[in-house]
Amino acid sequence: MKIVLLGPPGAGKGTQAEVLTKKLLVPHISTGDMFRAAIKNGTAMGIEAKSYMDRGQLVPDEVTVGIIKDRIAQSDCSGGFLLDGFPRTIAQAEALDKLLEDKGGLDAVLNISVPLEKLVERLTGRRMCRKCGAIYHMLYNAPAKEGVCDACGGELYQRDDDKLETVTNRLDVYEAQTAPLIGFYEQQGKLFTVNGDQPINAVLADLGKALGQDWA
Repeated sequence: MKIVLLGPPGAGKGTQAEVLTKKLLVPHISTGDMFRAAIKNGTAMGIEAKSYMDRGQLVPDEVTVGIIKDRIAQSDCSGGFLLDGFPRTIAQAEALDKLLEDKGGLDAVLNISVPLEKLVERLTGRRMCRKCGAIYHMLYNAPAKEGVCDACGGELYQRDDDKLETVTNRLDVYEAQTAPLIGFYEQQGKLFTVNGDQPINAVLADLGKALGQDWA
């Protein structure tokens, strides 16, 4: 199956993608991992992408699409794939459709939906230990003593990208750039939206239903 996974930061895409790919026996292709692999392997597209990243610039669509094209042409994608983090814009979605024209197109676009206040709660609640790197969450996995690591007694802190201002900005960017994809794929009849504000297994079961699988 050829699947795109959509959802804002904090929706739990990474967690679900890990299980989905094992159940469907297809590779999980995340743009971040893909860029790192292309750069490490020194591919032409990887070298070009690195030149933009080194200058602190956004990688242009044609380079990103080129890397995607190279990746989905690999043998492990012959039975399908799960794309996570791509496409991010309508232009990238249209480019992906062209890439898959002779492969029957996408089978499904899975959209994990979570209310804004829950996303903020999830993203701002994380704390890390300065000493051992252990991760906590103030709501779901709080330390026994506030600000102190259970494992080593080190100081817990909030990373800059977990602070409210940064989190709000990330969600705003998603809403502006990526949310329009929901309408794009809805028009194609390929969009399946599931409620991400429920236990992980319940979300997985709903994703399975969208794909015609019974994982309850």
